[in-house]
Amino acid sequence: MDRTYFVTGFPGFISSKLIQKLLVENPNAHFELLVYKDQYYKASIEMAKLVQDSRFTLIKGDITLPDLGMDQETRNRLYNQVTHVFHLAAIYDLAVPEDLAYQVNVIGTEHVVQFVRQLSSLERFVYFSTAFVSGDRSGEIFETELDCGQSFKNHYEATKYEAEVRVQRYMSELPTTIIRPGIVMGDSQTGETAKFDGPYFVMRFLDKFARIPIPYIGRGEALINLVPIDYVVNATVFLVHNQRASGRVYHLTDPNPLTAREAYRLICETLLGKKPTYTLPTSIVYKTLALRSIRRWVQVERETLDYFQLKAVYNCDQACEHLRGSGIECPNLADYLQQEVAYYKEHRHEQDKLIQVN
Repeated sequence: MDRTYFVTGFPGFISSKLIQKLLVENPNAHFELLVYKDQYYKASIEMAKLVQDSRFTLIKGDITLPDLGMDQETRNRLYNQVTHVFHLAAIYDLAVPEDLAYQVNVIGTEHVVQFVRQLSSLERFVYFSTAFVSGDRSGEIFETELDCGQSFKNHYEATKYEAEVRVQRYMSELPTTIIRPGIVMGDSQTGETAKFDGPYFVMRFLDKFARIPIPYIGRGEALINLVPIDYVVNATVFLVHNQRASGRVYHLTDPNPLTAREAYRLICETLLGKKPTYTLPTSIVYKTLALRSIRRWVQVERETLDYFQLKAVYNCDQACEHLRGSGIECPNLADYLQQEVAYYKEHRHEQDKLIQVN
């Protein structure tokens, strides 16, 4: 039987890249893409870039609604046809308000799980979580761990944690693979990315101070876990079609991460051609970014600083073991940062790629 992939989160960047890879690996597959109504026009344009044929169906829906906002006829068709579900729809903003994060990330995921439970031909349910469900934990974090009494730095982390709890609740019933990426950057070959958020906030910050001496931000001892999107996508597609990945959780993280200080210096040298020369205490930067006018000027979310102080080490032994022999490995940041910075420089003035910080 030909595979039918049901995907939420399109036309998001990760979902779009995932679909492209799945299409290459399974050219006869059919794709059912659940799209929020406000994204439907953009999704239509993005789908036309991928392929224009009957293998792709756009479905207007809303994961925050029961039955994902789909009508009975559509649901009945999908119940019999869908073999694989990829749930990527989520609010990824570190500064997201609590209620919105809960509705989309938690309630939305619960609705997707209940939909998945109705599928008669299901082969695999893939849920995209995040490595940062570990919250404020320190030390080594294992793929088999989830609830360890941790607290959370923001509503994004808290709601993604709660969503994964709900997914894991049904893992004995559903053939599930949970993907926990680190901080996702652009493509390691081309640098392409959809939005300049996450580590790109650092580039935007450095841009503002390019003509003056650049400071380090704090001691920067934390290990900052950056991964290129092509690694995340390639690893996911390989694992989802591997039987032993059923019932597993994978950290798609860098097995050899740089410290925040090393990564910051590398970005500074690559972007500006110079090294930071002094250190600003993190507490001062926190207080400065508490001022909305400053935050909006430098275009950096205050929550970004939390990841420069994280004391967690993400053990990805299981992911590395199950990817062994596939040729899929996470590259070192130093090996692909040049492409990321070049793409940023070329596109940094494009408004649709900029995150507006308030």
